[in-house]
Amino acid sequence: MGFVLPALDNSQVEREICSFIRRKVEGAGARGLVIGLSGGLDSSVVAYLAVRALGADRVRALIMPDHRVTPKEDLNDAWAVAGELGIEAKEVDIAPMCDAIVERHPYRVEDNLVAMGNVRARVRMVLLYYVANVMNVLVCGTSDKSEIMIGYFTKYGDGGADILPIGDLYKTDVRRLARYLGLPDRIASKPSSPRLWPGQTAEGELGVSYDVIDPTLYLVYEKGHRPEEVASRIGVSLDVVNAVIRRVEGSRHKRAMPPFPSLSHLRLS
Repeated sequence: MGFVLPALDNSQVEREICSFIRRKVEGAGARGLVIGLSGGLDSSVVAYLAVRALGADRVRALIMPDHRVTPKEDLNDAWAVAGELGIEAKEVDIAPMCDAIVERHPYRVEDNLVAMGNVRARVRMVLLYYVANVMNVLVCGTSDKSEIMIGYFTKYGDGGADILPIGDLYKTDVRRLARYLGLPDRIASKPSSPRLWPGQTAEGELGVSYDVIDPTLYLVYEKGHRPEEVASRIGVSLDVVNAVIRRVEGSRHKRAMPPFPSLSHLRLS
């Protein structure tokens, strides 16, 4: 690979994110945070940062596997992170809830992988916001900048959150930060996956690695380089660079409020 994403000062990143978390929680008059803890890289890093910002007693975790999809090692890692941090965690199997939604749906379609995967993500969001409502805490999202920019999240699912502490860190940055924070290597190095269906991995589904995605996003959208130049600097084909750009452009609706027509000019007085 010809170009590597420039490093950040992780000590300063930690301070900035912890300060951000404290400001947002205090500004909302909330008692703390609730995090959907999956045992993966992003949610584990966010949990570590949340505890450093607020203390373990102000952070709660919901571990929400679907027993048919979630690997046992992810479940074990989620509980290990909660135990290491000393945060209160509860586990709920979302499979019965997801099945109830689909089985009773008048437009039910058998074996629609993507639709069922998105149901899983949105059920998790509902469960997190229930905690937020009854405990006066904020839902702490775990999406990173790479996922947000290319639209690799479920709208109103894992995209539903009150704050996104690592939302300005590329996946590469998050892995580096994980090692700085002292997360176990098995988590820091774990392949990214939302685990919405069996065998799903982010890079497998996207068809390109974050070692390519992150430099492409950085060079195109932060540095303003032309796609041809980016392809040359990274050492990939122009088709690959354009595929990443298409994902960004095609997912803009996921990062915006729903559109509505402008009607104020029609007012009669």
